[in-house]
Amino acid sequence: MNTLRAIIVDDESLARRGLALRLQQIPGVDVISECANGEQALEAIATHSPDLVFLDIQMPGIDGFEVVRQLQSDQMPMIIFVTAFDQYAVDAFKVHAVDYVLKPIDDDRLHEAINRAVAHHAQEESERAKERLMDLMMGMTGASAASIEAMAQDNDNQQPWPEKLVIKDGNDIHLVRTAEIHWVDAAGDYMCIHAAGETHIMRTTMKQLEAMLNPARFLRIHRSTIVNSEFIQGAQTLGNGEYMLTLDGNVQLKVSRGYRARVKQLLGG
Repeated sequence: MNTLRAIIVDDESLARRGLALRLQQIPGVDVISECANGEQALEAIATHSPDLVFLDIQMPGIDGFEVVRQLQSDQMPMIIFVTAFDQYAVDAFKVHAVDYVLKPIDDDRLHEAINRAVAHHAQEESERAKERLMDLMMGMTGASAASIEAMAQDNDNQQPWPEKLVIKDGNDIHLVRTAEIHWVDAAGDYMCIHAAGETHIMRTTMKQLEAMLNPARFLRIHRSTIVNSEFIQGAQTLGNGEYMLTLDGNVQLKVSRGYRARVKQLLGG
């Protein structure tokens, strides 16, 4: 297993030191820096490019969510929020956190969060390897990414794409029509599914959910975002080669550079 290079960000020195000591006992995690506030965190992340950041939320000056907002890019590390407050969990999902751990930290809960980060990291590595293979095949054959994927799908005996997703919420079970899904964003093993004006949280991985959605309709635009192309109203080209999509309801979602080729093909560019 590859070692995850980690940074701890907390304005309480005892909390930083306590977490660092506990992480020393966990194989596969190497703490490379400790930060006392959001400004130090931004500097350390830019300098060290860590794989993982343990991030407090309530800090003076730049809080944890603002740190993440200033980091939104393809190079953003995985985030595990570590906080004494539980009211920020939904907001943590919205910024694609890998996990959300409450203080005082339980050892089993800490191990669970790290295992989730390890699995998330491995999935990202697999996706990057797939992209490199796709680029190689496109270079060798001259075929487009869509045609190569179509050939691969023709070789798979897949069942028809489901018309509804079954989402459990406590004792309640919701049936969500896939045609009504506007977009999906991910936080670790949880998916926020935005459909028909409501948001449903489904416990699954992005890879598993993507396999249930018809690729002719649903488009991966970021490692943590899928959109329904039927609801795309327009797009704006950004200066760094990325796109900003506008969906029904004036929702704006950024297309990361790793996925722009598919979007460009959809837009006819």
